[in-house]
Amino acid sequence: MRALAAALLTVGLVAAFAPRQVWTRGLAAEDVGPPESGARLELYRPEGPGPFPAVVVLHPCNGIGRSTRRWARRLRDWGYLAAVPDSFGPRGTANVCGHGIDVPASARAEDAFATAAILAARPDVRRDRMAVMGMSHGAGGVLAAAAEGPGSPPFAAAVALYPWCPSRTVRLRTETLVLVGDADDWTPAPRCIAFAAREAAQAQPLTLKVYPGALHAFDNGAPVSTYFGHRVGGDPDAAADAVPRIRDFLAGRLR
Repeated sequence: MRALAAALLTVGLVAAFAPRQVWTRGLAAEDVGPPESGARLELYRPEGPGPFPAVVVLHPCNGIGRSTRRWARRLRDWGYLAAVPDSFGPRGTANVCGHGIDVPASARAEDAFATAAILAARPDVRRDRMAVMGMSHGAGGVLAAAAEGPGSPPFAAAVALYPWCPSRTVRLRTETLVLVGDADDWTPAPRCIAFAAREAAQAQPLTLKVYPGALHAFDNGAPVSTYFGHRVGGDPDAAADAVPRIRDFLAGRLR
């Protein structure tokens, strides 16, 4: 009986901590909706016939919110078709802050690839001019997408804002820009500094920008507050540099 109880306890613990990676079903064209529609894949399309370069935007740990949609609108205004997939709803969750492994970086990368496939089938998208960007939890998915995937990478560029940088060399296959604050106590800058140093010898370049005094979510314009035990909030100086830096990085690779 003791052995059985121990076995059941072990199974229970494994189940409790097992990542929920499986989508209820794959993305399809009928999942696409307009901006702020709550569709599984929101599209922010510029005016005109196209075809447009495109950017897949991966939301942070609290789901698709104001900051994610602000970036999507900004990208649209720059002339990109911005696509925002919902990584949480189809997996039966709404927020993974504090337990990000519930939807691991590899799953976010899968979402990016699935979105890229939807975009590549559209006549108004330049399939050879797509990028992926994301914030926080989504930025971890960006780094995974920049290093993984079958065949040729679908993305010509990757932008990761304050990601949890890997503790090992991942051999990026996509040119990548990483932006992080040196006062970030959630996704610490030293991890990204070490990551960039390891990737320096690899084939694809990684550009790292560290903002002095900036916290997690420095681009979101919100007042500084405590969220899940971490200090987060906007930093006007960091945001003022990050926005044109990302614009120029994308333009240099997608235009």
